[in-house]
Amino acid sequence: MARSLPRPSLRFGTGGVPRSSPAPDAVRGVETVAALGLSVMELEFVQGVRLSEATAERIRERARALDVALTCHGPYYINLNAVEPEKRQASRTRILETARAAQRVGARSITFHAAFYLGQDPEAVHRTVREELAGILRQLRDEGNSVQIRPELTGKPSQYGSLEELLRLASEVPGVLPCIDFSHAHARSGGAQNSAEEFDRMLEQVRAALGDEGLADLHLHVSGIEYTAKGERRHLDLPEADLRWQDLLRSLFSARAGGVVICESPSLEEDALRMQRYFRKLAATEERHGAR
Repeated sequence: MARSLPRPSLRFGTGGVPRSSPAPDAVRGVETVAALGLSVMELEFVQGVRLSEATAERIRERARALDVALTCHGPYYINLNAVEPEKRQASRTRILETARAAQRVGARSITFHAAFYLGQDPEAVHRTVREELAGILRQLRDEGNSVQIRPELTGKPSQYGSLEELLRLASEVPGVLPCIDFSHAHARSGGAQNSAEEFDRMLEQVRAALGDEGLADLHLHVSGIEYTAKGERRHLDLPEADLRWQDLLRSLFSARAGGVVICESPSLEEDALRMQRYFRKLAATEERHGAR
């Protein structure tokens, strides 16, 4: 008898509080995500980590009650390759603070833009980032913090964070995994990484590096994106952009991917729902064919 394939299991949601939330706070955001029929929200600490214990507990309780998974995005002002010692230390602190906030709200993982090359040899930058993240992981684990640390695939070639670099990092630092931003991959490459074959190849790279369990526990970002030869310029809604998101979702479905898909389009929940509907349509089609 042929072995049945695992059912793809992706949660879709928003990067930040949905636009339709009656209030801009995270508790109402979680409630709105659930009311929309979505199932994950990324808390955006992009301007700094400010979270009281009382608020963290309310977020945690509502997310648990409503079955809304949580992830967190760290501050933009992070560069683990900064030349100035004070800037590098501030970057460490921001990652630590994000991970501590994530643990308080019950989030599964955090993501952030790890570093800039600053004209340096990419191999040297990789070693620096590896050493910095290894130290951060040691400190967090000593504190009893088990949150996944997921540096993000970045949208500009001046930034550290290609898929190859992140997968190598994951193989070298236990506890580090990638946050794969397919829109950034498209922009970083100047318009490539936008076909079914290329999406399949990226996912096969993940499988080769992290195994089937890595594909079953992905942290993904997807949105429309505007880009130039220097990489990303700004996020767009999916209908306004050239990202072949349906092909991407088909590739994720075929790979039996699991985890979370965070939508960062300006419309947030509209595109998140658009992707969720399409993904569920793929599942329904497979079920119908399987029943024949």
